[in-house]
Amino acid sequence: MKRTDINIRDPFILLHDGKYYLYGTRSATCWGPADGFDCYVSSDREEWEGPIEIFHRPEGFFADAFYWAPECYEYEGKFYLVTTLGTLDNSRKKGTYILRADSPEGPFDIYSDRITPADWTCIDATLYIEDGTPWIVFSHSFEDPGSLDGDYCLLKLADDLKTAAGHEDGTPADPEDVVTLFSASQCPWATPVPFAKAEFGIDGDCFFSDGPGLLEINGTLFMINSSWSGRGYAVGVAYSETGRIAGPWKIQEEPLYPENGGHGMFFRDRDGEIIFTLHYPNDKYQERPIFVQVKEENGTLVLK
Repeated sequence: MKRTDINIRDPFILLHDGKYYLYGTRSATCWGPADGFDCYVSSDREEWEGPIEIFHRPEGFFADAFYWAPECYEYEGKFYLVTTLGTLDNSRKKGTYILRADSPEGPFDIYSDRITPADWTCIDATLYIEDGTPWIVFSHSFEDPGSLDGDYCLLKLADDLKTAAGHEDGTPADPEDVVTLFSASQCPWATPVPFAKAEFGIDGDCFFSDGPGLLEINGTLFMINSSWSGRGYAVGVAYSETGRIAGPWKIQEEPLYPENGGHGMFFRDRDGEIIFTLHYPNDKYQERPIFVQVKEENGTLVLK
C-alpha cells in the first residue's frame, strides 16, 4: 500500500535491519472503543506492507480505549512498545504502559503494569537512554483538576523497563518521582485550546502538551513537542542547555511545523539523514504520516 493510504495518528518509525517499521494510533478507533495496535513495514517509506496487527486486547484486559501513540524500541535484545492506555469510563486514568515482543512485528505481550502516577492523566511517553539509564518523558495533561496547563515530565525507569525506578514491586510512580521539565504555556508560540469548554467541560485558558520526541544531534539534545498554536495543532522545538535529559530546556520562539499537523518524532534514515515524521492533516479520520528532512541551522532545527 501507499503511504497516503495509511490512516494513523502519532506516527513512529523504528529502523531495524534495513527496514522501516511504522507504528501509530489507529485513526478509526482513536476517539472511542479501541482494542489494538498495528505496524507497517517498508524498504523505501513509500510502499508499505500492512497493517500487521501486533497487539490485540486480551479478553478481560482493563484497557478498552485510548490506545494511543505506540513507540517501539529495541533494548537488550527485545522490542518494547511504550504506549498510552485507558478506559472509556475513566475508571483508570490514561497512563503509560509497556508491551514486549521478540520481533518488531510482534506479537507483543503485556509487560508492565501502569508506570506513571495512578492519579495523573498521562499520555505520549517517549523513551530515552542516557549513559545506560532509561528515562521516559511524557505529558501530564491539563485534564486533571487543579491545573489548566499541560506539563512535559521526566521519570526514571528501572533497568528492565518494567517499572519506574524504585517501584520494582510493580506499583505506579509517585508524583514526587517526577520532574517537570517545562509546561505547554511556556512555549512562546502556544495558545489556549479553543475547544476546552466544549470538549472537556473546562473553563479558563488551557494549554495542552502532546507528543514529546527526543534526538541528539552533534552533541545537542533536541525535543519536539505538540500543542495548539494560533494556526491550529502544531509542533515546536526545544533544546537542553546542558545536553542532558534533565535540562534546563530552551524553547524555540517559532514552531517547527505551524499548523494542522502534529505529534511527530525524529529518526535517522539508512543514509544517516535526519527525518521528521508527523501526522497531517489533523482532521479526524483523514490523518496520514508524512516525512520531511530537517537540518540544524544556527543552533536550532528547520525543515529542509
